[in-house]
Amino acid sequence: MDLTTGEALAVRLHSLLLTPGRRLGSVAAIVEWFGAMQAQDMASGLWSLGVRLPGSVAADVEAALERREAIRTWPMRGTVHLVPPADARWMLDLMGVRALAGAAKRRATIGLSERTADRGVEVLAEALAGGKRLTRAACLDALAAGGVTPGGQLGYHLLWYASQRGVTCIAPHVGKEQTFVLLDEWVPEPNRPSREEALGLIVRRYFRSHGPATRQDFVRWTGLTLADTRTGLAVAGDTLTTVRVDGTEMIADPAALAAGTTTRDDWAALPGFDEYMLGYKDRALMVDKHHLDRIVPGGNGVFQSTLVAAGRTVATWKRTLGRKAVTVDVFPLAPLAAAARTRAEAALEPYAAFVGLPLRVRWSEVEPAATG
Repeated sequence: MDLTTGEALAVRLHSLLLTPGRRLGSVAAIVEWFGAMQAQDMASGLWSLGVRLPGSVAADVEAALERREAIRTWPMRGTVHLVPPADARWMLDLMGVRALAGAAKRRATIGLSERTADRGVEVLAEALAGGKRLTRAACLDALAAGGVTPGGQLGYHLLWYASQRGVTCIAPHVGKEQTFVLLDEWVPEPNRPSREEALGLIVRRYFRSHGPATRQDFVRWTGLTLADTRTGLAVAGDTLTTVRVDGTEMIADPAALAAGTTTRDDWAALPGFDEYMLGYKDRALMVDKHHLDRIVPGGNGVFQSTLVAAGRTVATWKRTLGRKAVTVDVFPLAPLAAAARTRAEAALEPYAAFVGLPLRVRWSEVEPAATG
């Protein structure tokens, strides 16, 4: 099947659960659909779920996480994601292990020996045993009490290392603080697919939730190899199909294609760290290349929140939570007509409802594109 860019975007928005009527109804179902959802920033992770659960508020999503409908850990790329609890261990074994390959180099940079790192994992395991749930600060105190001084960047590395090893995982926040638990205690009955089965699962979940997408997109998302990708595609079989988007080969879910390729004029206000942008190596379908520097200023890995119309990024936005309102500053990538601004403000209303505050929108002038 050949698709135009507009048709591909229509299918992609359906896959990403960003079209009206395409809803799964729970945090557990959404996270299982994606396989993993970027959640490095907790506020962004909450809204990534909230925008796909119309009518929900932040407390609803937080309650779902307390019910263990999803957990946070570092399953791939050394980056925090929301994942189905029962799948966390095989994801760490399949993809997270690749991040461990670079751990020795990182330890050398920050002056941490392998012996001390392993001792830190032991200390955390002892401190959390018995169903305990400790804040980040309490974990660092436990490390210090156990003779592992977590100064500088050592503390973060040790918390990452323990989770990357599959000993701990991140539990829901207490107040504004991360908490940690033992993975085996938090998830006592993990799924244990074979390696080939696991490759088929992650390939299937990625392309059904992100397609049409390329093999290179998948490799970038998971950190796996092209050989692994081929194996996963073979296992997935005819649950996925190949399409061409303006001449480029991509992979999609046949069900998403059957749902229709008619371009829709839907609007959405998305957080910066959303799969809409972070789920792909090539982001040309969603945004003009010369606008990328406005979405990721300086290429520092910090993504701005985006306003999306018919699958294309048209503006970035920043929010300030006040006592009486949430103020959203909107920065158009190109001039927007009055009607478009009205649609944009309507798209921001669900976010205001999610955080439980009235919306106040401030429009900024279009900034000049970066040069150089």
